[in-house]
Amino acid sequence: MEKKNLDWANLGFGYMTADYRYVSNYKDGKWDDGEITTDANIVLNECACVFQYSQSCFEGLKAYTTEDGHIVCFRPDLNAERMKETCERLEMPPFPVDRFVDAVEQVVKANEAWVPPYGSGATLYIRPFMIGSNSVIGVKPADEYQFRIFVTPVGPYFKGGAKPLTIRVSDFDRAAPHGTGHIKAGLNYAMSLHAIVDAHNNGFDENMYLDPATRTKVEETGGANFVFITKDGKFVTPKSDSILPSITRRSLMVVAEKYLGMTVEHREVAFEEVKDFAECGLCGTAAVISPVGKIYDHGKEICFPSGMDEMGPNIKKLYDTLTGIQMGKLEAPEGWIKTIL
Repeated sequence: MEKKNLDWANLGFGYMTADYRYVSNYKDGKWDDGEITTDANIVLNECACVFQYSQSCFEGLKAYTTEDGHIVCFRPDLNAERMKETCERLEMPPFPVDRFVDAVEQVVKANEAWVPPYGSGATLYIRPFMIGSNSVIGVKPADEYQFRIFVTPVGPYFKGGAKPLTIRVSDFDRAAPHGTGHIKAGLNYAMSLHAIVDAHNNGFDENMYLDPATRTKVEETGGANFVFITKDGKFVTPKSDSILPSITRRSLMVVAEKYLGMTVEHREVAFEEVKDFAECGLCGTAAVISPVGKIYDHGKEICFPSGMDEMGPNIKKLYDTLTGIQMGKLEAPEGWIKTIL
């Protein structure tokens, strides 16, 4: 199929309307068969549950063109499982895992012309989401839901290379104890918007959220998990019931241990430990790993030995290895790569 006439190498990280999307509706206790459609618009009543009580959730994953010309997705089954867990917590009917993966495959195939070519630095971002769609005025879950997937081609998260970020310890809490921090609900991201705008207005790239109960342990940022490297080369990532289980972070743990021979520790991380780490990164779908050079803690600075000029050596090896697996340069663990075309 002929590709769209786009300047692939200079795409930004933003939304562009592609040709097709997937839609399935839940009504009378069951999901319909679903379909590929060209209509990018959603028409809902003003009293739809998603507007009144924010009953919504979403996922994010990518399709890539590999070195040998195939179009693949990275671990879509884990996105399906995570959305299922999110739906259960929000009293939404889970979209079946096998149908989720099949729907991803359908929408990527339909938009083959929008999948960036290998070597362009761009990828096809895939956004599955679900909303409560019928009118609800009393505080209760919806009875009807809509599951959709749209795609958009995006450029690399960082233009000109990943420069280390400066982040701050936030005075805001990202999630309540025993709350919804472990699921990918839209409401979690809504409440983080003021904190990130405030961080940007004060010259910081992101927030470091501490645990809401004691404010002594590292949790995550508004949209990424933390990765730390110790001075003796261990891979450490925070563990908490209110941290979103990042698919990138879980993949990096395997890469660190199985590909790079690093000792991996997934455990509680006291904020007091942070000053003793050699490298720090934020991991997620968009950028894989974003290096952190400096953390600002209410007038005090924590500066990592890896510096503010480039990725630390271990963070770079983790980045290169995982992206090598995603792009087909390196052999992937079984089940990690879903070949679509």
